[in-house]
This record gives sequence, structure tokens and C-alpha cells, in this order.
Amino acid sequence: MATRTQARESIIGLLYAYDLGNTEISKFVDELLEEKKIRNNQKEFALNLFNGTIKNLSTIDEQIKAFITQGSLEDIGSVEKSILRLAIYEILFEDLPKAVIINEAIELSKRLASDGAPKFVNAILDQVKKA
Repeated sequence: MATRTQARESIIGLLYAYDLGNTEISKFVDELLEEKKIRNNQKEFALNLFNGTIKNLSTIDEQIKAFITQGSLEDIGSVEKSILRLAIYEILFEDLPKAVIINEAIELSKRLASDGAPKFVNAILDQVKKA
């Protein structure tokens, strides 16, 4: 059985594809989750995260823009942006402990993103949490 971490990792991959312009990825979410063996409660959790993030993308991106100290949203790598978008969605719209969400995002950025990503992700999410 898949874990919430595996579900989040799959959603980051889907958000990454979406960010790169594959807006049709929404049609294949069920198949992709099944392929990664994300089923039952974890599938429901993952679908909620993906759909909620896409639905609230403009609100989420405004949060990111508000706390970027250098550059713009377009300057952020797609993986880092996908991690931030997912975590900010969870902070703003889900009833989960914010510390857990931020820790999970940092751990995922250590595994999936560039070397400086964990520090960057932590800084942005900390500001979002306090806002």
C-alpha cells in the first residue's frame, strides 16, 4: 500500500507535467496513480491534492509571488514550483498540521529537486504559514 509521501511524490510529478504545458495530464491522473499502485484512501487523498491544487493555482501562485525575494515565479524550477504549489495548497486548504506539510515538502525537495531547493522551499513555506 502506498504512503502519503508516495502519493505526494506522484502528485508533484503530475504538477510538474502540468507546469511544463501538459494541461491534458488531468485526463490521465487515475491511470498514473494506478500505475504507481496508489489506491483506495491514498488515491482519494492524491486526487484531492491534485484537483485542489489545479483549482486554486492562481491563489497559490500569488502566495509564492508574495514571498519571492529575488526573481519571479517563472524563474523557479518546475520541480521546486510543483513542490511549493502542493505544499501551499495543503497549508491553505487542508486540515493537516502545517509543520508536517512543511517537513514533507522539504524532504521531497531533498530527493527530487536541486541542492538549494530545501532551503528555498522552507523559506517560502515558513512565510506562507505565518501569513
